Order: sequence, then C-alpha cells, then structure tokens
Amino acid sequence: MAQIHPIPTAKAAAFDVDITETAHRLGQLFAAAAPQDEDQFVGHNLKALKEAGLVEAGVPRALGGGGASVDELSEMLRILAHHCASTALAFSMHTHQVAIPAWRYTHQKVAAVEPLLKRIAAERIILLSSGGSDWIAGSGKAEKVEGGYRITARKVFTSAAPIGDLLMTGAVCDGEVLHFGIPMNSPNVKVMDNWRTLGMRGTGSHDVVIDGHVVPDAAIAVKRKAGEWHPLFQIIATIAFPLVYSVYVGVAESARDIAVDLARKRRPDRNVMMLVGQMDTHLRAAQMAHASMLAQVRRNAPSADTINEVMIGRQLTAENAIRAVELAMEAAGGAGFYRAQKLEKHFRDIQAARYHPLQSGPQAEYAGAMALGQPIDSIF
Repeated sequence: MAQIHPIPTAKAAAFDVDITETAHRLGQLFAAAAPQDEDQFVGHNLKALKEAGLVEAGVPRALGGGGASVDELSEMLRILAHHCASTALAFSMHTHQVAIPAWRYTHQKVAAVEPLLKRIAAERIILLSSGGSDWIAGSGKAEKVEGGYRITARKVFTSAAPIGDLLMTGAVCDGEVLHFGIPMNSPNVKVMDNWRTLGMRGTGSHDVVIDGHVVPDAAIAVKRKAGEWHPLFQIIATIAFPLVYSVYVGVAESARDIAVDLARKRRPDRNVMMLVGQMDTHLRAAQMAHASMLAQVRRNAPSADTINEVMIGRQLTAENAIRAVELAMEAAGGAGFYRAQKLEKHFRDIQAARYHPLQSGPQAEYAGAMALGQPIDSIF
C-alpha cells in the first residue's frame, strides 16, 4: 500500500540489533496472530520483543545494551504500531523508562543509574511506568518506618502490568515525592483485572495496588517537592513523550493505508479525493509535529523551554493524528465500519492520544505562561 513517508530524522550509528528490521518482522507476525478478543493482553508479543533483544536496545553499549538513540527507538515503536498498537504502546512505556536513565548516564555521567541499566541488559527485565498516577503532583502514601518507607498506593494506567518486573513509581511523604522501583513479585503488590477500555485494549494497563511494601532508604532514587516541576521531570517530559507519540503516528499512518486501499475500490469522485487529501494533510502535520518533538531531544538540554516545545508538538501530533484517522473512516466509506477492515479499531486506539500529559488545557496554559514570562513551575 502507498503511504506518506515520515519526516527524516537524525541518523545514529548502526548497532548489532537491527531494531527496525526486527520491528517489521515481528510486527507482521503479531498482526497475523492477532486474537479476536481485543481485551486479551499482548504479553506473548512483549515476550517476543524481549527474546529478540529489543528490551535492552536503548541501554548504552558500554553497559551491555544496543546503544539505540531516541530517534531509532521512536522508529521502532512507530513500525510496531502499524501492526499492533497495543504492543507498541505497552512497549513504549518500558522503552522510555530505559531511554531516560540512558540519557542521564551518557549526558550527565550519573553513575547511580548504572546498576539498573546493566540489569536491563543482563536480565532483560521489563520496566513498568505509573505515569498515569505519578505525574508532577505524585500519588500514594509513603510512611517513614525504621530503615525505609512503607508504601500504600493504587497506580493506574500501568501498561504491561501482568508481565512487568519492576514498577518505576513514587509516593508522597510530608509534601515530598519519593521515587523508587518496586519489584512486581513483592507479596505486597497486586495487579488488578480492571482494564476495560475504548481502545488500546491489549495493553494490560491495569491498576497496581501497593499495600505495605517497604522501600529501603537506600533505594530512594530522588526526593522532590510535590506539585512542582523538578529538573528530573524536565528530562522525563522531554524524552518520554516523543517516544510515546511515535505510537500514535504509526496508528494514523496505518489507518491512512487501509483507507486509501478501501477508497480505491469506491467510485473516485471529488468528495473521496478531497477526503483523502485532507487525511494526508493532517497526517503530514502529525508527522511534522512529531519530528519537532524528536528535534528537542537531540538538543540534549532538557529545560522548561524544551518541555514547552515538546508539549506543543504533543498537542499538534495528537490533534492531527486523531483527525487523520477520523478522515480515514470517512474516506473508506461504509466498508470502514466493519471490524474486519481493522479501521474502526484504529479509530478507537487513536483516542488514547488525548490522555497523556500535558493534556490540552494545561498545555495551552503552560505555553501561554512561557510566552508572557509568567511562572510555569506549577502548571502541569
């Protein structure tokens, strides 16, 4: 099928695992074996990614990984999303949790992240993100006890929860957010079975309940004030969201290909041509906006300014990707309404692009405050 090619990005040096080829190859297998029950967790796909070496792709070479750049990881996720959006989105949550400490190791020479990165490379553990719970305000309770902190929390949107090894999360204690990792095999950690959603149904993004797990003092990685931006979150926001939104670009591109194939079978009147042209225009806008997000990562200088640029790109990517898929539904005609065409699934999956930070209201407020020289510390 014809498709609009993505905007070229900076090319990183080649490395041992060809993650682009691997994503293509495995993605085709995932699509061919897709279950009829969309609620079924894509755990078998994530295991295949692990076996292929993609779990450690973003770990620096010096620590045993593939040394993939954020651009390369983004391309991997975009390709996976063409074949299975749930697999791509769930894996993006692990991928960005690797890319962030890898960036800190490479660009800030932070030795404290070495053990985690080495463990990812050696053991191929899967990291979980509780970003839906642990944004700037933090969530959950950390109670000081002898030798550490007792954690009580419920973390939502924990993608790939049934298969994860280590939950990268936090909790609030006396106005501070403490950051740490919790092993998912702890007897005080339980994965709920409550992920019933409009789209991205296979991500296994269940709530995770933490009831009494004690994190040792030495395992607290960062302490920060709750409800305010911290330099660590400038790094997180700058690096994580270009990776996550690669998935939505891939979903929109795939929907476009399906729609064009179906539209060619219709009578090619002016209305169909205009719908396809509008769809391609919005898709190109999403690709360009996403390319601008990746450009901010390549600056290697996370700041309030890069957050602003990334979040403007995030908003434009989401709006235009969603609109492109809406137009794909129209361009395909009635055939697109049938589940067999998979277009309606893309329509449902793309809706998740609305819900990651910064959502439209806070994003606009942040951008406005930046433009007017007003404080942005507590806008999130």
